[in-house]
Amino acid sequence: MEFEPVIGLEVHAQLLTRSKMFCACSADYAGAPPNTHVCPVCLGMPGSLPTINRIAVEYTILTALALNCTIPEFAKFDRKNYHYPDLMKGYQISQYDLPLSRNGYLLIDDAGVTKRIGIRRVHLEEDTAKLFHVDGASLIDVNRSGMPLMEIVSEPDMHSVEEARLYAMKLRQILRYLGVCSGDMEKGAMRFEANISLRPKGSTLLPATRVEIKNLNSLRAMVHAIEFEIARQTRIVQSGGTVEQETMGWDETRNTTYPQRSKEEAHDYRYFPEPDLPPLEIARAWVEEIRARLPELPDQKRARWMNELGLSAYDAGVLAAEREIADYFDDAVRIGRARGVDAKAIANWITGELFRLMKETNIEISAVKIAPAQIPDLIALVSAGTISHTIAKTVFEEMFATGQDARAIVQAKGLAQISDRDALAEIVERVLVEHPKQVAEYLSGKEPVVRYLIGQVMKATRGQANPVLVNELVLEKLRQLKT
Repeated sequence: MEFEPVIGLEVHAQLLTRSKMFCACSADYAGAPPNTHVCPVCLGMPGSLPTINRIAVEYTILTALALNCTIPEFAKFDRKNYHYPDLMKGYQISQYDLPLSRNGYLLIDDAGVTKRIGIRRVHLEEDTAKLFHVDGASLIDVNRSGMPLMEIVSEPDMHSVEEARLYAMKLRQILRYLGVCSGDMEKGAMRFEANISLRPKGSTLLPATRVEIKNLNSLRAMVHAIEFEIARQTRIVQSGGTVEQETMGWDETRNTTYPQRSKEEAHDYRYFPEPDLPPLEIARAWVEEIRARLPELPDQKRARWMNELGLSAYDAGVLAAEREIADYFDDAVRIGRARGVDAKAIANWITGELFRLMKETNIEISAVKIAPAQIPDLIALVSAGTISHTIAKTVFEEMFATGQDARAIVQAKGLAQISDRDALAEIVERVLVEHPKQVAEYLSGKEPVVRYLIGQVMKATRGQANPVLVNELVLEKLRQLKT
């Protein structure tokens, strides 16, 4: 019998707020000495009272709207009770039956096929402290405790490792576009938990048992853990065994999952309403105010660029990958349109030369010295015949290094294109005299050698000759020699 995996993901995303979820401690704890961003609230001291971070609630609603969720009129916080060293209070403030949103979806594109992945809920909770195991001792850093943590729970709608990977990448992209989460997995800003089970291929029933893999701190770890767990469960069911419902950890060193404890159900956490926090009444006007802040998201940008600008699906996807690059491109196109510069030419320069130089120098778009307006200016010089495309690449490198305008570089370095017919005719004559062998080959019928001769003329003019005129003059002179 053939089996297929059933995969659901829980994604935890730290929100980019200035303070923690329920206290005024600074959320900028990265790199700080252990236990320095703490107060009685995030230390779980008896008698300390939490206060809700309004911005964290708004960020969660904003994300939920981007994921097509329904926002209810009422929500509340709950206590999720469990005992673990990184949870000082013995409970976590989270949300259970009345979350901030529910019933959304995310579209992924898998090899040209669009698939809808259901979003069960987007809710808000507090992060835990962090455990370090050093030389047989366990140490706790409470700086992370109380950070606002948004949890995005998918439906079990994914049936391959690739679908899970695409979903996680798309979700990270949207969170970064919204500006609510850095998506920096190396710093723990985004973590995954995967629920995996198997069912007979073709079945629509959800399996009775599932295995949860906790605390996957990178996309790579998530992919490898799911691959391993699918293979492990397949071996069990094919040998006639039964997969136990349990919670697993992931050992990245050995590339294997390992049992941690039996899988908890909701009743194991003894949820009850958080008595120290009031329920939230979510006014429709507030929701619409938040909705108005939604930026144009990646799918919308791609569709607009393909429909209005004629970009290919590939170019539109590459340019929309990061919001900063997408905004840079939009600015360049807006300015270029006013100057009659084609948007596809702008896209080619950004995805070609700009991306190449960014990769070589290992910098982000925010550190690029070339302003968006300078790219259409460079293209206009090529279109006007002031410089050749080859020279334009040299000019672009100088612009990238210095931030200078293209026209200033061309004038300062004397790079203007040579279009004087008489001057070029003299250079062509000289090149043909200096290359009698290639001229003879052309005259004997080897016409492709003309490309070599044109190249020599371009070399003699340091690439500044008008290539169209050079091509015309070389052929004209060679035809004269033939006759």
